[in-house]
Amino acid sequence: MLNRGAIFASKRRMPEQERYFNTLVQQYSEPLYWHVRAMVGNHEDADDLLQDIFIKVWSSLSRFRGEADVFTWLWRIATNETLSHLRKARVRAALSFVRIDETAERISDPDPYFDGNEAMRALRKAIAALPNKQRLVFTMRYYEELSYEQISEITGTSVGALKASYHIAYEKIKQHLTE
Repeated sequence: MLNRGAIFASKRRMPEQERYFNTLVQQYSEPLYWHVRAMVGNHEDADDLLQDIFIKVWSSLSRFRGEADVFTWLWRIATNETLSHLRKARVRAALSFVRIDETAERISDPDPYFDGNEAMRALRKAIAALPNKQRLVFTMRYYEELSYEQISEITGTSVGALKASYHIAYEKIKQHLTE
């Protein structure tokens, strides 16, 4: 894994910066893809967002100060880009009078990249129905197994608020699955 000092030092030399960027892409493409995919619910959007995220990483690499861990820095960029995408999608959906239930149904439909059973589809539908922030916290804690401290660094939210958000998300999912 790359450390913050290596990235920080590479900023001064373009060939080094390119090499570290390529290493970032190789090491983090898959975990970032699944992080984004859990939030947006489909391959196409996740794939498009991943490209946007790495474009932003490249353009921000020279400004990386090394104050945060590389992992935290990447996840924060990915999280911000994904939340921005979801906000824009929500506005587009509102403008086209698409209901949240229909969007959740679309997200929970089977796709060629995810072949889950009925219980998994129900779980995906329940997660898709969560507000963006709760979905983000639930996904990072449950699926990615990040600590509350890591999530706090990525989102800029207090640990206490994250615990409350996770608990509320968990209860909503539980209620959705028992209905």
